[in-house]
Amino acid sequence: MVPTVVSVSSSPIHRFSKQVLAEIVLVPGHGVEGDAHAGATVKHRSRVAKDPTRPNLRQVHLIHSELFAAVAATGIAVRPGDMGENITTAGLDILALPTGTRLQIGAGAVIGITGLRNPCAQIEAFAPGLLAQVVERAPDGALVRKAGVMSIVIAGGTVRPGDAIAVLLPPEPHQPLAPV
Repeated sequence: MVPTVVSVSSSPIHRFSKQVLAEIVLVPGHGVEGDAHAGATVKHRSRVAKDPTRPNLRQVHLIHSELFAAVAATGIAVRPGDMGENITTAGLDILALPTGTRLQIGAGAVIGITGLRNPCAQIEAFAPGLLAQVVERAPDGALVRKAGVMSIVIAGGTVRPGDAIAVLLPPEPHQPLAPV
């Protein structure tokens, strides 16, 4: 299966879920045009409270649609945009990508993967039991975060459902994703 965009979402205000749209526009060094989390410096409220001058490594949030099917098996319904992602993907194991991977989406948009989304209590408020589905413990005791990845915009462009996604791996040695 060719990796593709399933859905795109954005919200001009800080809220947990984002509205599904026909397209979004990615702006280099900024994020999704019109989204509350766009900007060169941090926009997530908890990070702004700590240091508003830090670079925004969370300009675009991606979640793999395969997570929705796994969560649905537990009785929790989650749809594109519900968990605050900007891009919902299919056919791509985004959690296995190394830090610095670039994804070319559609005709020319390029994003750089910066790290994992670290789920917060808002996920549990959205749907009781969801946090346990997106965070678990590995056999060695390490936390496994499954709520998607964060990225920055390298090259701008319009992103729509159905757009192909090409994976451009960084030079080795690859660094595993960590929360950002």
